[in-house]
Order: sequence, then structure tokens, then C-alpha cells
Amino acid sequence: MCGVSVAGFTSRPSAKASDKGKNLSLETIVPRGFGDWTLLPDQGAQVVNPQTQALLDSLYSQILTRSYVNKQGYRIMLSLAYGDDQRGGLQAHRPEVCYPAQGFKLGTIQDGQLPTAFGAIDVRRLTTSLGARNEPITYWLTLGDTVIQTPLQKRMAQIRLGLTGQIPDGLLFRISSIDNDNERGFQMQQKFVADMMSAVPAKERRELSGLASGASPS
Repeated sequence: MCGVSVAGFTSRPSAKASDKGKNLSLETIVPRGFGDWTLLPDQGAQVVNPQTQALLDSLYSQILTRSYVNKQGYRIMLSLAYGDDQRGGLQAHRPEVCYPAQGFKLGTIQDGQLPTAFGAIDVRRLTTSLGARNEPITYWLTLGDTVIQTPLQKRMAQIRLGLTGQIPDGLLFRISSIDNDNERGFQMQQKFVADMMSAVPAKERRELSGLASGASPS
């Protein structure tokens, strides 16, 4: 009943985040190099299933795929997808859905936290495989500037944004690596994210991860 009552006071959203001054450009805000990581040119994490790519294009207004490597030669694949309208059917496309659509076998799925210098991000970690290829994955979703994993978190974020009259925008932040050692893969992904969050200004950090604003990197 409480949820129904709150929803009754929620106005129908009519303004996109961009109408309220949020001009998110994934290509611009994600650094091409940070910490020990450098960009591998033309090595983005490609979606191999054309139908999956078409679905992503319909769900999101921006998609950014890149690959990075550190000085030890370890590679991380980054995939970001941003949609300025995440109502109804336009909802984030989770890896546990899109990876099997590409023929991958799902292994373990575990929710957890990824620590950074600015706080922890609620993430989901998956193990996947396709033949001899083993690919551990870490990802999270945002609605507005809030990370969501559960239906309750999503509903609360929708209500909060609805009270402001804003159409919910959303981001999928996914990183993966081809590694037969899943734990090593998750540890390297954690370092990658922590290094990135330390390299971006506070405003962009919040947009990417929902982390509260802190001191901008010098």
C-alpha cells in the first residue's frame, strides 16, 4: 500500500536527463589511459551476435567498447552502454542474458562490492565460457546516478526520479577478461575500476558508478 501511495504522488516523467543539463559523452569522459592501463587501438570488446548488437542499438543511445592493457600485458575489455530513456521495455541488457544469446555458458553468478578510494560499488560477478574461452565478468547498472541490482532498488530509483519529473536514464558498465583463473580475473578487474575511478573527476565518477562526489583527481 505504501508503494502505491508514493506512486500516486509521482508525476509522469517528461524531461530527459539531457534536458536538465546532463550531457553525458562516454567517448569523452572515459579516459584513454589511467594508472597502469593504456588503450589498445581498435581492440574494443565486440558483440559477436548481430541480433544482440541490433538489440543493444535499440536499447541504448551510446555504446562504447574498448580494450586496455597494463604493463604486464594483462588485457581488460570494457563495454559501456548508456540510454537516456530507461522506462518500460527500454531496460538495461544484463550480461547473464546477452552472453548466453551469443552461445556462452553461464557459470557462477555472485553479487558483491568492488572497493575504490571513493567507496564501494555494488557489482555482479559472473563466470562464462565459450569452448576453450573462459571470460570472468564484472558489471553494474545505474538508474539516474544510482547503482541498482535488485528490483526494489530499481523501483526506489524510479520513484525518486519520477518525483523530479525526470525520465530515468541508465548505464551498463561491464568489464571482462579472457582468463582461465576467474579469481585473478576479478582481482584485475577490481584494480582496473579502482584506477579509473581515481582518474576521473567527481561529476563523471558519479555518473559512471553512482559513487558520491569526492575530491577530484589532481
